[in-house]
Parts: sequence; structure tokens; C-alpha cells
Amino acid sequence: MKNKAAFWLFLILSAVTYGSVQLLISVEWLTPFYTNALIFIAINIILAVSLHLVIGITGQFSIGHAGFLAVGAYVAAMATMKFHLPFPVALLAGGAVAACSGLLVGIPSLRLKGDYLAIATLGFGEIIRVVFINMEYVGGAAGMQVAHLTTWSTTFLCLFITMLVIMNFTNSTHGRACISIRENEIAADAMGINTTYYKVVAFTIGSFFAGIAGGLYAHNFYMIQPTNFGFLKSFDILIFVVLGGLGSLSGAVLAAILLTIVSTFLQGYPETRMIIYSVILIVVMLYRPQGLMGTTEITSYLRKWTAMKRRDAYGK
Repeated sequence: MKNKAAFWLFLILSAVTYGSVQLLISVEWLTPFYTNALIFIAINIILAVSLHLVIGITGQFSIGHAGFLAVGAYVAAMATMKFHLPFPVALLAGGAVAACSGLLVGIPSLRLKGDYLAIATLGFGEIIRVVFINMEYVGGAAGMQVAHLTTWSTTFLCLFITMLVIMNFTNSTHGRACISIRENEIAADAMGINTTYYKVVAFTIGSFFAGIAGGLYAHNFYMIQPTNFGFLKSFDILIFVVLGGLGSLSGAVLAAILLTIVSTFLQGYPETRMIIYSVILIVVMLYRPQGLMGTTEITSYLRKWTAMKRRDAYGK
């Protein structure tokens, strides 16, 4: 990561967040409900950040992210329940198979653009769902029982690695190439950037971390069903990225936290839950059409604040 201040800020915030929550869990101040809510928030952040790399950084409109989530969930579940592999190995297996799926889908489909790419990725997600519905080995439509192995420590470690990798990728020459594709693909191609290669790389990395999130998701609940991974799940993940601000990693994280909290605490009002959830989205998009953070990051505000303090100090 080129910006050392941003790196140390991220490291300190990560250590403080993990330590605080782990302490509250250890002294049993956090009930299982709130602990599970925090784990679910972390899983949604991984999903939001992984899709942010595809849409926000590379500018490829994908709405089939739930398909990679499903692949990671079922592969990790099979690894632990059928083959009795350790949980970390199962997570890596789910991520690896999801990445391979992303590579296979990405090579032909990422030559498409706009709506055509969206339709292709949506089709992939639906194909995956139907395959698992008809696969008796994993329980078919009835679903598959999975052991509860996901913990706060494991989830936070996966989230930390995901954030670190994607931030470093974004700030690298490869990330700059992906951003140039988002801004103007024709100009990027004219400058000698292999646009298809970088789109496939970003798509594969995003798919890998979606698969990791799938493994955590599967082992956080006692049963997974193909209906959990329909196209509406893809739209939920897409909303995190769009609401946060296309091109803003901080925005994707904030949106995932906000919407997960809203959705979790409205579970007690099933009749009005989706109405309130939809109203919140409409209000935010009316007053912040560019998203919560637009295209800026939290570190940008930190740099502005630091520069302002320096000017005040020298002025005095």
C-alpha cells in the first residue's frame, strides 16, 4: 500500500475493532444474537468489497455475484461435512472453486459490455442455483445441513485479508489499469492496456473473495438452501456498492454496515420490514444520488483535515 498513513490507520482501526468486540464476547456482554449480527455484517462487507472491485474499480456491471457466493458456500460445506476437512481448508477450497468459476465465466462474458454483461452474469447465477436445486448429493431443494464453525475471529481475519488485498490491488499498477478501463476502455486499449486480461483478473479476484464469504455464510447458519442464493441476493450485494458510491471502498463498507443493521433490526417487523428498508434506500438516493461517499475515500477527508491543521499551524 503506497499511502503509509492509510495503511497504519487501517491497521489500528482493525486492531481496535477486533480487540473491542472479542473482549465483549469474552466477558459475555454481547449476546449470541449481536455476535451473529456482527459476523453477518463482516460477511456482507466481504461481499460488498469483492463486488466493488468488479463494478466500482473496473466498471463491469455484474449482477451474478450470488452465484459465486453459492459456489463457495456449497463447496466449503461439502469439504467439511462430506470430506471432513478442516474449516480453513474448506474456506480456501470454496474460494478457489469460486475463482475458477469466475475465470470460466469471465473469459467469454467480459468481452461483453453494459447490459449484455449484466444479463450474462445474471444467467450464470441462475444456472448455479438450478444446478444445486437438482443436485441430490447436497440435499437438492431441501437444502444441506452444515456445522456451525464460523466464529468472530475467523470472520474478521478473512475480512482483514480481503480488505488488505483489494486495497493493495487498487493502489498498484494493476489497479490503476482497472480504473483506466472504468474511465474509458477505448482510451485504455489505445494506450496498450490489455483490457480483457485486467477485467478477467479483477473478476476472478472478486469471485475468490465471494467464495470465501460463501464458506463463512454456510457455516454461520445450520442449513443452506439454493433459494438463499437467488438473483435477489445478487441485487442486495449490488445495492451495497451503489449506495456506498461507485468507486469508493469506504462507501461500500459503510453501506454494507448500515443496510445489514437496518435489515437485522427490522426482522421483528416482517410486515413493514421491506417497506421501511425501501424507503431508506429511496431517501438516501434522492439526497445522495452519488452514494454515501461518492468516489472519495475516508482517507481523503483525513488528508484534507491534516493539511488544514498544518496551514493553521503555519499561519499562527
